[in-house]
Amino acid sequence: MFTFLKMPNPELPYWTNGFTTTLNIYSQVGLVTLIGLVAKNGILVVEFARQMQEKGLHKLAAIRAAATTRLRPILMTTVATVAGHFPLVLVTGAGAEARNSIGLVLVGGMAIGTLFTLFVIPSVYMLLARDLHGTLDELPAESEDDLRSAIDGPGPGGAPPAATGGQSRELPVLQRPRRMPAGVEARLASSTPQPGAI
Repeated sequence: MFTFLKMPNPELPYWTNGFTTTLNIYSQVGLVTLIGLVAKNGILVVEFARQMQEKGLHKLAAIRAAATTRLRPILMTTVATVAGHFPLVLVTGAGAEARNSIGLVLVGGMAIGTLFTLFVIPSVYMLLARDLHGTLDELPAESEDDLRSAIDGPGPGGAPPAATGGQSRELPVLQRPRRMPAGVEARLASSTPQPGAI
């Protein structure tokens, strides 16, 4: 959009002169980068919505969960790209036209592309995506025993760890025991110098 607002005659002053560029090789490089970034953001939302539908959510709940869950990664990508390329918009001096072209396309395109990703893609997904006939409005929360067995691993004989008298005993994150792969503990013990051995 920012490449096509430029007047055909560069000598003619126009109100968009400060924030537009022509479609040159530098702005085309910016367009290729922009297409990749905006497509990645769209894929994040659509793929997550598809996974939620496969887990049983109906289409509206799936796209709502995808849009809210993937909001932060999309905004992080947008802010990093805009902040990184914004100095190219303000540059002056030798070679400024080339850098302005890339900067204008990326900064303006990511801002507009993010709005499209957050508002237009969920709407288009609702219109075009296949409905997998899910029935859930939200995924059921996993039980505490399932989470504990996933963290601690199976108990003796492959059974889940036994509950401690009906009371949940949750260790803080820093006090949880570390699980090392087999052999790593022995290698660490053998490589640690003994006191007085140096």
